[in-house]
Amino acid sequence: MAEALKLPKYSIGTGDRFAHQAKAQLAAVMKAAEQGVDIAIVWNKSNREHMIIGTEPTQTREAADAAVKELGFKGQYFLDADHITLKTVDRFLAPCDFYTIDVAEEIGKPAAEADVEAFVAAHPELVGEVRIPRIAEPFKTDVAFVKGVANKFLAAVKDAGKIYRHILEAKGEGKFVAEVSMDETDLPQTPVELLIILAAIADEKIPIQTIAPKFTGRFNKGVDYVGDVPQFTKEFEEDLAAIDFAIKRYGLPDNLKLSVHSGSDKFSIYKAIHTAITKFDAGVHLKTAGTTWLEELIGLAEAGGEGLAIAKEVYAEAFAHAEELCKPYATVIDIDYAKLPSVEEVNGWTSEQYTSALRHDQSNPAYNSSFRQLLHVGFKVAAKMGDKYLKALEANEDVVAKNVTTNIYDRHIVPVFLGK
Repeated sequence: MAEALKLPKYSIGTGDRFAHQAKAQLAAVMKAAEQGVDIAIVWNKSNREHMIIGTEPTQTREAADAAVKELGFKGQYFLDADHITLKTVDRFLAPCDFYTIDVAEEIGKPAAEADVEAFVAAHPELVGEVRIPRIAEPFKTDVAFVKGVANKFLAAVKDAGKIYRHILEAKGEGKFVAEVSMDETDLPQTPVELLIILAAIADEKIPIQTIAPKFTGRFNKGVDYVGDVPQFTKEFEEDLAAIDFAIKRYGLPDNLKLSVHSGSDKFSIYKAIHTAITKFDAGVHLKTAGTTWLEELIGLAEAGGEGLAIAKEVYAEAFAHAEELCKPYATVIDIDYAKLPSVEEVNGWTSEQYTSALRHDQSNPAYNSSFRQLLHVGFKVAAKMGDKYLKALEANEDVVAKNVTTNIYDRHIVPVFLGK
């Protein structure tokens, strides 16, 4: 019997919207291996992105497999059906082996009273003084508290169970990795709340290997973390402690680890993450690390000529359709429209001016986070260009690939996994 698929200690989620940068992304992970750090690469692309671009998950699989073969990569790699629900999962069943189960719509929906009562009855250890090793102070709970948390999250966990069993029926046991996303909620979960969620997941018999809780602060798309870093550090370490305890107490997979969603470019917290996973000897999944689509634009602009012209055209269209492009991402972007340069201004820019505004280098006074965020959600514009955009990528492959690899390795892998 084949060995069950197991996500390694360290993994990095990389999006590749146009399926052209798999080699460049993989090269970053291979550079880490040369430094003695093995990281599994997880290519992820959501149903929404496939719908916007007009692609199929099988194309992402083909690109990943081709990159692995061409570069002779011997490590582990996965394809993530990113943020799937029961309605969207079927098209991902054949090509994917990692499933981020999204239950956002169910979080906060009242659970069945009988389910809540049964949960509380089954878990007396969660009522009273709850001691989680490696957290100094015990947590004091009562029946009302546990019922309240169960009522908020139990319907979501039950929904995750339905999705997991649907995948299980199609794929078979041990043939895929399951993650449950619990970050679409109003407030960060406390360690004891996370413990309650993990107990419910264990009861539902979902062998999750990663979980994405809610953390304090803003995790906006493609820009740095905005929030209280010491508070994040405390939450992250306490979540690691809660997971370690839940593995032992509830028999969850021993490689269960935290997943940091919208983890890309959160430079302010990378040192805290590295310190914490080192201290706890824990793993981490850094999801959507390295905004590859933006590195493509940077590469095109850097190339000059037709590449720069296309980069300017993308901005002009994104600027003209800003409201429409931003709407689906409203909760994960903060654009100051007054700071967006005019189309006329950008059309007059040199390659260096364009890349300086877009590249995520906060030491550069020309860096513009609003410009960057608008272009981040503007991939729909490039999708509408079709072959024109893809041929530009291919014509400028060397400069684009260099930006993609450098971004993932230098700005993400090195601080999080190598601690430098």
